[in-house]
Amino acid sequence: MSTGRVRLLRLVVMIPGGLALLTGLWAGLLRLGVDIPELRSNLSELHGPLLVSGFLGVVISIERAVALRRTWPYAAPIGAGAGTVLLLAGFSEWAGQALLVIASVTLVLVNLLLIHRQPVMHHVIMTMGAMSWAAGCILWLSGRTIWQTVPFLAGFLVMTIVGERLELSRITRPGPSVRAALLAATLLFSAGLVIGVFSSLWGFRIAGVGLLAQALWLARFDIARRTVRLAGLTRYMAVAFILGYVWLAVAGIAWTVSDRVVGPVATDVGLHAVFLGFVFSMIFAHAPVILPAVTGLRLPYRPALYIPLLLLHTALVVRFIGAAAENRTIWRIGGVGTESAIVLFILVAVASGLGGRRAHAGRTVDGVDADDAVVA
Repeated sequence: MSTGRVRLLRLVVMIPGGLALLTGLWAGLLRLGVDIPELRSNLSELHGPLLVSGFLGVVISIERAVALRRTWPYAAPIGAGAGTVLLLAGFSEWAGQALLVIASVTLVLVNLLLIHRQPVMHHVIMTMGAMSWAAGCILWLSGRTIWQTVPFLAGFLVMTIVGERLELSRITRPGPSVRAALLAATLLFSAGLVIGVFSSLWGFRIAGVGLLAQALWLARFDIARRTVRLAGLTRYMAVAFILGYVWLAVAGIAWTVSDRVVGPVATDVGLHAVFLGFVFSMIFAHAPVILPAVTGLRLPYRPALYIPLLLLHTALVVRFIGAAAENRTIWRIGGVGTESAIVLFILVAVASGLGGRRAHAGRTVDGVDADDAVVA
C-alpha cells in the first residue's frame, strides 16, 4: 500500500478514536455529576472503556502497526474503533465488546511478531501491556463488571508506556541488572493484576508495589532527568514525563495501602492518578512527535503547551483534596478542571498545527529535531 493511502487509512481509523475521546470526556462529566444531557443510557458507565479501549486503544494500535509496516495489524485499531461505535450506538453491547477483544488480541499478535523480529525487553513489556488489555476486554465480555476490568486497562497503558520509555533509555545505557529490575517490577505488577481477579485486596496491594517500583525506576533511570535541563520541546516533554512519574508513584502508594481500589477516595487517587496524572502527561508530552509520525500533520512546539499541562496537574490536586475532604464541590471543580485541561490541550495543539503551516517545512522545531525530541 502506498504511503499516501496508509496515511489516509490512519486518519480514517482515528475518527472513531477521536469520537471515543470526546464522548469519554462527556461521560466523565456525567460521572462528576455535571448537569448535561446524558446522550444515551448508561453512557457514564462507558467512561473508562471509551477513553482506554476506544481512544488510546486505537492510537496505540496504529503506532504499533506503523512500527510493523504491514497492513493486517490495522485490524487492531479498526476493530477498536468499530467496537467503540457499536458501544455508543447501543445496538449490541456484546458485539462491541467482542470487537474490542479481537482488536486487543490482534495487538498481542503484533507485539509477538515484533518480539520475533527483535527479541528485546521493551517489546516483551509492551506485549505484557497488550495482554493486559486483552484480559480486560475478555473479562468484560464474559460478564465481569467494568470496575473489575479497569485494573487491566490501567495495566495496558502503564506497561505500554514503560516499555516505550525503556526503549528510549538506550542513550543512558542502563546495565543488565538495572533493566532486570524494571522487568521484575513489571512482572510483580502483572502478577498483582491476575491475583486481583480472585482476591482484590491482595491483588491490588501487590500490583501497587509493582506500580511504585516502576515509578521509582523511571524517576531514577529515565533520560528525562537529563533532558529537563535543555530547552524548547525537549524540556517540555521532560517536565511532562517527570510529573507523570510522580503521579504513578502516588498511584502505587494508593493501591498498596488502600483496602480496596474502588473505594470513594481510592478510586480518584488510585485510578485517576494513573489515567489522568500519568497517562495524560505522557499523551501531552508525546503528541508533538507522535501526531506527525502517525498522521503526517505537524504539531510545532509552542510554550503555550505548558498551560494545559500545568492546569491538568493543578486540577488533579484539587480533585484529590476534594475527595479526601469528602467535599463534592471541590472534587467536582477539580474533575472539571482536568477535563478542561485536555480540551485546552486539543485547542492549543490545533492552533499550533495551523500556525505550523506557515512555518518552514523542515524537520526541526525550535532547533530540536523531531527524532531527537522523542527521547526527551
